[in-house]
Amino acid sequence: MKKLLTLLLVVIGLQAFAQNDSLKYYNKLRINTTSNGMEILGAWGLVNTGGSALGWANSATPQSRYFYQMNTIWGGVDFLTALLGYTGTKNLSNKNLSAAEIVKQQERIEKIFKINSYFDIAYLGAGAYLTIAGNSRNSDQMKGYGESVLLQGGFLLIFDGLMYKAEKGNGTRLRHFLEKHPITFNGRQVGIIFEM
Repeated sequence: MKKLLTLLLVVIGLQAFAQNDSLKYYNKLRINTTSNGMEILGAWGLVNTGGSALGWANSATPQSRYFYQMNTIWGGVDFLTALLGYTGTKNLSNKNLSAAEIVKQQERIEKIFKINSYFDIAYLGAGAYLTIAGNSRNSDQMKGYGESVLLQGGFLLIFDGLMYKAEKGNGTRLRHFLEKHPITFNGRQVGIIFEM
């Protein structure tokens, strides 16, 4: 009986360690997805800032000057956002998170990209409004800014939509894994859940 109990504890312990390794895999998957996304956003921001600053300096018309001016500002904001997101994600990668914390971080990143997509739709609406109002008022500033906001909002909608889809897929795989493997290990304790 004692040998059987010892064998059972070893099996449970091995499964718990395997689950812990798998949870680390899903955590690393989320971190890699987010980091890669922030690298793409940062590259977009840098290219946008540099290219638009040149366009701004060499603009032939007032409307194009305002277009490039707004793009330069958006590019800078995108780059800073990506830098903060990348740094925050890398800081999390150095922490040993529990299963509950991994799930919480996964849900958090999904929510961020989903909410960002709603903001992107608002940017598109604001850009369309500025463009239409600029045309009716013959305002180069409104038209240039409106076209820029449409471009930036369009890019961000595609970016945030793709990031949400990727993160949602990671989260779905994580949740399916946790449903199939209810044994937990937090570094000190092994537990198994029995359904009654």
